[in-house]
Amino acid sequence: AQKVTQDQSDIISQVGQSVIFNCQYGIDWFTYYYSIYWYKQLPRGQMTPLIHQNSEHGNAGYGRYSVNFQKAYKSISLTISALQLEDSAKYFCALRELSSKTKEVHSA
Repeated sequence: AQKVTQDQSDIISQVGQSVIFNCQYGIDWFTYYYSIYWYKQLPRGQMTPLIHQNSEHGNAGYGRYSVNFQKAYKSISLTISALQLEDSAKYFCALRELSSKTKEVHSA
């Protein structure tokens, strides 16, 4: 079974600085293709997707969000740079096993 673990509680930082959230995950030995998602939970409870990482791709980046994906260690971290006041929230990682690799089929 898949599981994710986040070891941090509250992180205190300042506007303009960067912050890093860590996530460890576990997968079944036969899981060969998966994605890891980072979400931001707003004060009213809404979950907003921020960025996702596919298991077969290099480190993802989107705007002020970037990840450091270490597949061999089953570890992924989220870095938020140039912090803004609206970044105050809870952050969660989630893992999704993908049933099969996407294959392109070409016909002549």
